[in-house]
Amino acid sequence: MPIDPRQLRPTELVRLLNSTPLGEVIGERQLLRHRSRAGFRVGDGRHVDLFRYTAWLVAVRHEPRPELGDPYEALKDRARARNAALSLAGRDIGELPAVVNRDRKQQAATDFRFFCEAYFPFTFHLAWSPDHLKVIAKIEQAVLHGGLFAMAMPRGSGKTSICECACIWAVLYGHRDFVCLIGSDEGHAMDMLESIKTELDGNDLLLDDFPEVVYPIQCLDGIANRCSGQLYKGERTHIGWTAREVVLPSMPDSKASGAIIKVAGITGRIRGMKYKRHDGHSVRPSLVVLDDPQTDESARSISQCATRESILAGAVLGLAGPGRKIAGVMPCTVIRPDDMADRILSRDKHPQWQGERTKMVYAFPTNEALWNKYAEIRADGLRAERGLTDATEFYGQHREAMDAGANVAWPERHNYDELSAVQHAMNLRLQDERAFWAEYQNEPLPEEMPQDDELTADQVAAKFNRLRRGDVPIGCNHLTMFVDVQAALLFYVVVAWEDDFTGYVIDYGAYPDQKRGYFTLRDAQPTLSQVAKGAGLEGSIYSGLEELTNRCLLREWHRDDGAGMRIERCLIDANWGSSTDVVYQFCRQSAHSAVLLPSHGRFVGASSVPFSEYKRKLGDRVGLNWRIPNVQGKRAVRHVVFDTNYWKSFVHARLAVSMGDRGCLSLFGESATSHRLFAEHITAEYRVKTEGRGRTVDEWKLRVAAVDNHWLDCLVGCAVAASIQGSILLGTDTKAAPRRARIKLSVLQRSR
Repeated sequence: MPIDPRQLRPTELVRLLNSTPLGEVIGERQLLRHRSRAGFRVGDGRHVDLFRYTAWLVAVRHEPRPELGDPYEALKDRARARNAALSLAGRDIGELPAVVNRDRKQQAATDFRFFCEAYFPFTFHLAWSPDHLKVIAKIEQAVLHGGLFAMAMPRGSGKTSICECACIWAVLYGHRDFVCLIGSDEGHAMDMLESIKTELDGNDLLLDDFPEVVYPIQCLDGIANRCSGQLYKGERTHIGWTAREVVLPSMPDSKASGAIIKVAGITGRIRGMKYKRHDGHSVRPSLVVLDDPQTDESARSISQCATRESILAGAVLGLAGPGRKIAGVMPCTVIRPDDMADRILSRDKHPQWQGERTKMVYAFPTNEALWNKYAEIRADGLRAERGLTDATEFYGQHREAMDAGANVAWPERHNYDELSAVQHAMNLRLQDERAFWAEYQNEPLPEEMPQDDELTADQVAAKFNRLRRGDVPIGCNHLTMFVDVQAALLFYVVVAWEDDFTGYVIDYGAYPDQKRGYFTLRDAQPTLSQVAKGAGLEGSIYSGLEELTNRCLLREWHRDDGAGMRIERCLIDANWGSSTDVVYQFCRQSAHSAVLLPSHGRFVGASSVPFSEYKRKLGDRVGLNWRIPNVQGKRAVRHVVFDTNYWKSFVHARLAVSMGDRGCLSLFGESATSHRLFAEHITAEYRVKTEGRGRTVDEWKLRVAAVDNHWLDCLVGCAVAASIQGSILLGTDTKAAPRRARIKLSVLQRSR
């Protein structure tokens, strides 16, 4: 007997329709009679049409049923049943399309190259180079059997596209159930995920052979809010589709059920990454793809390279959890010598990554004369706005001779207005040789040597004296400290000095303590305001100064001979406008007021009046390019003013002195790695020799790529404080000319 759908609840109706043909539910005669009136296709096997038809059928019964009692209640029941059925119909995706080509799907299961060629013909439309085939084989090995693989390929070789396809291949066939995409920052990784989502949502070839994965995704129509309610045969698919993660639908007999692709930045929150599935099981990443995990800025920074390298070795490779190994693929580009990518690719330093370094050109053409002529013709054509037409014509006439000796990795790679890959490579080299060697050859040229005696960050970091942090050498008689005041942090340095200006950096840091090897003022966590809760800007600075000075000025620093020493002079930067008043207030009210002194660094250029020409006033104290005016003004606290250009040159000269010589400045510890961030601060500025008013001076300017220079300011301030306390470098004693003895009026009269 036919079943009256009006007697069933919507959920019962769904279960019935999933297991019973429509004709058996409502009767064949009613099916034929109402098919055209319903306006829906019936009999094509799609559940969504069955639901809509049944909902319509329930709603169009216009004769009231006596057994339901009140006709109004019957009308509400029919409307409620119709709305529920329509809602379920919109959420259920219906029957899955059949697999179009099972043989193709089966062949690509363990053949990554075939998978790329078969399902992404528009992405990989050129013939593979031998380097591509080598890289594809290594990626296939890493995905199927585990292991780590790092590859450096020329810019534009498709390494990122290959890795994106590897992610899709890994999850579609169930080779990996949790893929983590890591970029130089989270935004970079999100771009990769967006590219993967585009393929899953719009690739018809993937829909043909993987309907159990792609069809539910395409049923979303790009609307992520539909994920939570999507049904398949009345059961939720638990699909996820956000900007930061994709969870593939849970479908019967699907190897990709519940697979996760998630993104993160390499300096973001990586540790403890996991995902709890709907069945209660927690899964952790089993494949990590790191796409260009360094930026141009981080590649130039020794400490950032070290930080990212340590994150890679610790947090990233530990994502799989205890007792499990993670598979990893890292496409990268070497930007500068000894950067993170250069170190990871080295099989001596990181053999586990099996680094592979490919190039655009393995051998350059031998006929340099013709290529020099080509360069001239090319430059003339570009200046005359004719493009490469003349140069290409010249190359075509002498192509055989100009190609002699050349060996390019990918012969198919060249632009439409070029005749060969050799010409394309030489054009890139002529355009910017330094960028060509870095971006396309993965062999960046050495950094330019600093001018004159300018120091590098490596040289500064390597100048350690193997003393323990906080230990004072026996020959030191002065301890000085400088505090650089910023809105978020206080930077400080403590230096021990001998009388001849031989110095030892015994401590440095920031308050609040950042507790990490690399940080910048921009990303400081915690900050002064976070530590001093409820305080404003001035209050947080005052509280931070009080805590920092109590910690350092009350401490007894031990010398090698057992003598206890304390900091005898601490300068605090009062140059920052928002902090000037609070610094003076603190120095006036502090219990350490006898030791504290506000300081102001002045830029004294070649055209400025040098400190030696300032008129000394009664009560002023004058030293080596510094002075302490007697004028106290409204703040009632004496302060020191010094020539920053002179003292920065002075400090860099001390760092350039060889260990053991007088006037040498060195760092505590026995490892250059621990001082990388400090060394970057010290070398954040460069000198420019400038002439003016008959004299030549060094003017120091901040490098474009530099992030912070606060510890440089602190080290300079410590040297000024040492000069105030009496340290004198041989040859720099600038005692003021002796004053004329006072003559009594009676003596003057007698002399007349």
